[in-house]
Amino acid sequence: MAPKITVLFYSTYGTNHGVALEAARAAEAAGAEVRLRRCQETAPADVVDGQEAWRDQLEKTKDIPEAKPDDMEWADGYFISVPTRFGVPASQFRAFIDTLGPSWQSGALANKVVTATTSAQNPHGGQETTIQSVYVTAMHWGAIIVPPGYADPVKFEDGGNPYGYSCTPGELDETGKKSVAFQAKRLVEYAGKLGN
Repeated sequence: MAPKITVLFYSTYGTNHGVALEAARAAEAAGAEVRLRRCQETAPADVVDGQEAWRDQLEKTKDIPEAKPDDMEWADGYFISVPTRFGVPASQFRAFIDTLGPSWQSGALANKVVTATTSAQNPHGGQETTIQSVYVTAMHWGAIIVPPGYADPVKFEDGGNPYGYSCTPGELDETGKKSVAFQAKRLVEYAGKLGN
């Protein structure tokens, strides 16, 4: 049976949306059944509308379903891509995570595999702590963390964050695509191992 992967993202300006699309493509290519889901926008409409790039990104993703607890319960693993805000994941992601109490209490999030990626304005703007924060949450669920480490040479090309791919804003370059694909394939591999 194909591993089931939820690719969960929040993206203000498009960077993490691009990472999520690449992760979904790579996970499907590795044999997974994939649900691409976005976190609900929780910022006030006047704030979003006040920035053209933010408003445009929200419009670009309007046809991607918003994440629900069922998308987390359904999956064998999660590929999470969220921007860094002051060294931790964006509040839109945290707002969704805060809806998962009943799923967590029932054990429906335990024994799943998880990997995470992020972006930040600056290369040292909290990227590692953001990913670690996602992993701390996953530990509370009883999930199994699947970081990329340095298990592939691409990690020496992409900036070397062993916790998960991280970047500054913009479109994924070829190295970024290779890194995200490696991380997604690794996640699918371990989801499959745990499912057997």
